[in-house]
Amino acid sequence: MNSKTLLYILKRLLLAVVTVWVVITVTFFVMHAVPGGPFQGEKSMTEAAQAALEAKYGLDKPLATQYVTYLKDVVTKFDFGPSLKQKGREVVDIIADGLKTSARLGLEAAFIALIIGVVLGSVAALKRNSIFDRIIMVITTAFVSMPSFIMGTLLLTIFSIKLGLFPANGAATNGLVLPVVTLSLYPMAYITRLTRSSMLDVLGQDYIRTARAKGVSGVKIIFGHALKNSLIPVITYFGPMLAGIVTGSLVVEQIFAVPGIGRAFVSSITNRDYTMIMGTTIVLATLIVIMNLVSDILYKIVDPRINLD
Repeated sequence: MNSKTLLYILKRLLLAVVTVWVVITVTFFVMHAVPGGPFQGEKSMTEAAQAALEAKYGLDKPLATQYVTYLKDVVTKFDFGPSLKQKGREVVDIIADGLKTSARLGLEAAFIALIIGVVLGSVAALKRNSIFDRIIMVITTAFVSMPSFIMGTLLLTIFSIKLGLFPANGAATNGLVLPVVTLSLYPMAYITRLTRSSMLDVLGQDYIRTARAKGVSGVKIIFGHALKNSLIPVITYFGPMLAGIVTGSLVVEQIFAVPGIGRAFVSSITNRDYTMIMGTTIVLATLIVIMNLVSDILYKIVDPRINLD
């Protein structure tokens, strides 16, 4: 690794750290600016009881003091504090439990989307303007245009309610099959279209025509030259996409009752669980920042000609 590449990585790491700090800061002050408080929805609570709860969780201290304490705990101990609604549970434990399911759900969906998307996109490019290309483009256009809540509801109605092939509850055995399919369809369609477009552009380059003129086999041209160079746009999209679907789709997890981090986040908003909302937001944002960082670094690995500034 040369000094220029190392300097670029260090700059991106510094930018990632600053971005996460900004997310923590903005999230903290926005949540404290929201009208009302986390305990105002409690029934039959006296002002004295509310004041006691605020003192217990440190909410009676000056805002600047709360911020410094919160930032220190998050950075040094990865501690988001206790849940204000789920008594006796720490936010980090709740997030960890939900993230296990969401990570499995997202990784499976991402793997399916990547493999099928690259294969279909390559086939569509090689068979340009053929019946295969047209069918693939029509199907992917439909999947890209259809929102996840419609696709999820449709799959749930057909394969769970009508046919009874899969359970409707994401926590049941084989319960993640339909959520995985739902999450994978949009990115699969998008990757297919990206791969096709990029592959067509690469196949028109001079070095590809030169390789063909020298008698290089079509298989070697595709897998040795064209496919590798056509994956750069896919990598650009795949990093943020992976972070998004690994953390779990809020809508999909709600539709299929998947006990993931997305469902926990929605529940925390409904219950006004401020520490849970802040912790979940910070974790999700950090994952997106990390995936973007990994994507930027992979550019150079895939294509050393890329200029890193």
